[in-house]
Amino acid sequence: MASEMHWLLEAFLDLLFPPRCVGCGSWGKWLCDNCVKVIRFLEEPYCLFCGKPLPYWGTCPSCANELHALEGIISVAYFEGPIQEAVHLLKYRGRTALASPLAELMASRLPHSDLKAEAIVPVPLHPQRLRERGYNQAALLAENLSKKLGIPLLNGALERIRYTRSQVGLSALERKENVKGAFRADPLKVAGKDLILVDDVCTTGATLEECGFALKQAQAGRIWGLTLARAP
Repeated sequence: MASEMHWLLEAFLDLLFPPRCVGCGSWGKWLCDNCVKVIRFLEEPYCLFCGKPLPYWGTCPSCANELHALEGIISVAYFEGPIQEAVHLLKYRGRTALASPLAELMASRLPHSDLKAEAIVPVPLHPQRLRERGYNQAALLAENLSKKLGIPLLNGALERIRYTRSQVGLSALERKENVKGAFRADPLKVAGKDLILVDDVCTTGATLEECGFALKQAQAGRIWGLTLARAP
C-alpha cells in the first residue's frame, strides 16, 4: 500500500508541475533534445534472434542451437544513461507520463525495421505484482505505441499464470527456467495474427521468448519482440 501511495503522489506531482528531463533535470521535457543526443541507439548488425549487438550479421552463439518462437527482437537503445534512469522512474517511481515519450522513441525505430504486425501485445505482470506496483509499465508503453502507430492493442491476450521471482541477477539459464510455463495466451484474440510483443528491457530475451511460445501455442502468426532498452 505504501508503495502504491508513493507512485500515486509522484503521478499527482507530475500533473502540477511541468516535466523535468530525466537526464539533466532541465524543465520542459522528460527527455530534452541534448540528452536524446547522448542516447546510444542500437545499430546493425545484431543477432537475428535476440537482438544482441554483434560485429557481424548472423546469429549469436547463445541463439545458434535454440528453438525460437520469435522472428527476432529489436531494442531501441542501450540500457544506460538517460534511458536507464527513465526506465527506473517509469517502473518503480510511478512516473507513468514517461511512457509517451519513450514509446515515441520505440516508434521511431520501427520505420527502419521489417516489422509488420496486426496487433500489439504487452508482456504481462502477474496479478500479485500488478497489485503491488499499481500498473504494468510494458502495458503503458504498448498502449502509447498503439496510439502512435495506429496498430490495435490486444489487452488480455496474454496473461502471466505463475508468479515468478525477479529476473535481476539470474544467469541466462536461470532466467529461462524461471519463466518457463509462466504465460498463457487467448486463441480467440491472437490466432492467425502477426504480433509485436512489447516490453521495457531485454537482457537475454528469455521472457520475450517464453511469451512467444505461449502465443504460438494459441496459434498466433509471426511474432516480433520490441523493447525500449537492451541490457548488457
